[in-house]
Amino acid sequence: MKVMTARTALFGPYAVDLRSGELRKHGVRLKMGGQPFEILVALLANPGEMVTREELRARLWADDTFVDFDHGLNSAVQRLRDCLSDTAEKPLWVETIPRRGYRFIGQVEWSNGTDPSRSNEEAAAPRRQMGRAEEAEVAMDERLTDHARGRATGFRIRTTSLVVVAALLLAWPLFRFGLHWKTRPAGEPVGIHSIAVLPLENLSENPAQEYFADGMTDELITQLARTKGLRVISRTSVMQYKGVHRPLKDIARELGVDEILEVSVVNEAGRVRVTVQLIHAASDTHIWAQSYIRDSSDLLLLQQELAENVAKEVSSSALPPKSVRVISPEAHDAYLRGRYAWFGADDNADSARDFFEKAIQLQPDYAAAYSGLADYYIGSCASGYLDPKDALPKGEQAAQKALQLDDSLAEAHNSMGASYFFYRWNWKAAEQESQKSIELDANYAEGYHLRGYVLLALNRENEALEAQRKSEELDPFARPWGIGRLLNWMGRYKEAEVELRQRIAALPTNDDLRFNLAQSYLMQGKDRESMEELVEALRLEGDERRAMEVRDAFNKEGNQGVQEWRLARLKEIALKRYVSPLEFAFAYARLGQADETFRWLEKAYDDHAPWLVQIHQHSELDPFRGDPRYTALIKRIGLPQSH
Repeated sequence: MKVMTARTALFGPYAVDLRSGELRKHGVRLKMGGQPFEILVALLANPGEMVTREELRARLWADDTFVDFDHGLNSAVQRLRDCLSDTAEKPLWVETIPRRGYRFIGQVEWSNGTDPSRSNEEAAAPRRQMGRAEEAEVAMDERLTDHARGRATGFRIRTTSLVVVAALLLAWPLFRFGLHWKTRPAGEPVGIHSIAVLPLENLSENPAQEYFADGMTDELITQLARTKGLRVISRTSVMQYKGVHRPLKDIARELGVDEILEVSVVNEAGRVRVTVQLIHAASDTHIWAQSYIRDSSDLLLLQQELAENVAKEVSSSALPPKSVRVISPEAHDAYLRGRYAWFGADDNADSARDFFEKAIQLQPDYAAAYSGLADYYIGSCASGYLDPKDALPKGEQAAQKALQLDDSLAEAHNSMGASYFFYRWNWKAAEQESQKSIELDANYAEGYHLRGYVLLALNRENEALEAQRKSEELDPFARPWGIGRLLNWMGRYKEAEVELRQRIAALPTNDDLRFNLAQSYLMQGKDRESMEELVEALRLEGDERRAMEVRDAFNKEGNQGVQEWRLARLKEIALKRYVSPLEFAFAYARLGQADETFRWLEKAYDDHAPWLVQIHQHSELDPFRGDPRYTALIKRIGLPQSH
């Protein structure tokens, strides 16, 4: 990058003072975090040239920093655009180079002149007289006040927005002392039935604290989900809105809820400040707000207190969450890091395991950490990343321990149900455990999702669809392909096609929807349409080369060429990692090779491949249902005969 000797960059109405680290518009200082400022400086040093995402990563974070880099950078760039009144769609200053980096596209002039405003050094002078605790409190106040102002102006752009901002600022002294205001008579519940907890905003300007904010989001949702009569949207779906500045009314409509809970958190020097706002989305009005300051060691109690207070505000019949066991801050920190990694990209799964194990080491009676560890082993095995011979026993052991420590934990019963289902092939016990998990937590989307699989294996198709619909109602973005896949497995391909196409209209970049639609077309004999969806799915995964290979294979040999390509691709992957024998069985079945199909089915049985439990629903095997080898395999697995 270029070395700059000038101290002030001028573009449009903006001035960037490198010495004081300030951005001004028409001479008025704008508030912005350190990361957006660093990005702006990097872009201004190279106007008209691309600055890569990796270059920005190296500038913003040390190599050993624990952070979701993609999300952190995207959020920082969005904050920069907000400061510059810029947009990604029609950029005036910052242009996005898809998947590669960013470019400053404005005209820049550099000046050596001194900015007339007082410098950071002068502004900081009064604060030097404060104690460290007071200074931390003031810093928290500034960040949270800026956050409240930003939300108001970002979401409520109309004449009254200035009034809303002023009201928030005038009310701030009440926040400092833990008071709250209401827009209705005290004690009168709102009477709502559904709520979404937006991802907590990390205002600490420390990317290493992202896991803390995300983990606390997860914990608060879990606590609120235990409230009777209240539908709470699951974590996976609300996380779609992390760092996304959109009108609350739109978010509420997409999630199908009445109320939005906004929470911001600052975690510094062993002190945590959390500010909560309950907002009626349709009218965009505040119902209730409160601020809390606690020691970091009191986080679990704070989460419970938050959940209880919100529950009281929204429902007169709400029951408070159950009391929580005292967990050491270090163990809880490790658990939050584990959940942060588990809900991230696939390549974070092993680090999730490490953090769950660390939490258990620090606190051996931590039931939720054992449940997380069980999720890692059983979930990674079901996803095809781990060998079931090794992973399933470990998952069962962790689930049993979680249940032993806390049999009131819905997650523990769900983990145990998954073990019974995928490992022990004990259908009755799997059904009982999955039922218990949703009895304990009626908002537990994962519980309904697993129950859908169990009921489908027992040929209870309508109940399975009902369970999956409930799961998607609670977590609409986690598995938008869930109902479509179930319909495919039931042989209702046209219904699956209609369902999946409707979902794609809303989520056109979801590759899993495309893969499932390709299967719907394939089973209807629509070979070209199936190929086109497979090509599009691979493109959405960023694999343009293999997308072209599929198209070339189809052009040469039709569907036969595509299926041979899929088999060759499986063999290629198997050289690098474990691939379930069941995948090879399906590949050979699509090619009509019966002996190879049954050879791989036998290996899948020996490996205890998890998805053998849905063997009745895999349509690729339809031509072989009458084969005595198929009947014998079903009997050994212990599945009921399909109807």
